[in-house]
Parts: sequence; structure tokens; C-alpha cells
Amino acid sequence: MKTLVVGLGNPILGDDGVGWKVAEEVKKQLSTDSHVDVECLSLGGISLMEHLIGYPKAILVDAFALDEPVGSILILKLDDLPNYSAYHTTSAHDTSLQNAIELGKSMGAPLPDEITVVGIATKRVYHFSEKLSPPVKESVPLAAKFVLELIKQKTLVES
Repeated sequence: MKTLVVGLGNPILGDDGVGWKVAEEVKKQLSTDSHVDVECLSLGGISLMEHLIGYPKAILVDAFALDEPVGSILILKLDDLPNYSAYHTTSAHDTSLQNAIELGKSMGAPLPDEITVVGIATKRVYHFSEKLSPPVKESVPLAAKFVLELIKQKTLVES
């Protein structure tokens, strides 16, 4: 059973690229015969949902705007996150990931039953830079370790 790890964000917007850095670190540490695919993407909503089709499990890694110290790591189920489209009008061209998943499932798409989100607290997501701030950069190895542990847990459950 395949698991998909997706590093989300924009690698030229400072700390917003942390998801990519974590995904790259995870990919380095995985064996070549693992049942895990790793991608780095700069998208959300329906476009992200389309990448999840066919995977029973997914782990998303992204920068979070949190009232936590910068570099803090939070691990949640997608269902536990607020559905931000419920609070404002969304574009006719896209929607939240939660709504996109619901839409995809209603159309019969084989989407993950379990989506885990690993979020890294950031503040600097609109600065043009390919570098992470020091506290966010320091969180990358630990976030990658958490993702690898989540993969291992999923593998043990499936065995």
C-alpha cells in the first residue's frame, strides 16, 4: 500500500518553502524500495486533491501561521484543521482541500482515508528568499524524523 508525502509551499518565499525542505530530507532517508512517493508541490485545493488520487495514505508538510514559537511542529489530521472556505467566499476556480477531498470522493475518486498534516510554525512566508530563517531551518531534521515515524507507523499497521 503506497503512501504519498507532499512537501507544500513556495521555495522562493523564505519559510514558506519549509515543506519542500522537509520532503527532500525525507526522500534522502528513504530506501529506494520503499512504498512511499515523495513530491514537492506549490498548489492546493482541487489541484492538490488530484495528486492524492490512488493513495490510501498521505502526509502533507507545510508552513503554518501559528501563534506558536517559530519552528514549532504541529501534527494533525486534515479533518482536525479548520476548513477556511467555511469562513469566506472562495474563488469559483478553487476551494479548500477539505472541500476538494469531499468533491473527489463524491465523484468516486480513490482518495486517502487518512491525511496527516505536519505543520511548521512560521512568520516569514512572503519574503523573496530561497533560505529559511534559522529557527525554521533548525526544525527541518526533526520534522523529517516525525514524517519518517508516521510512515513507519503506517507500514506497521498495514503489515
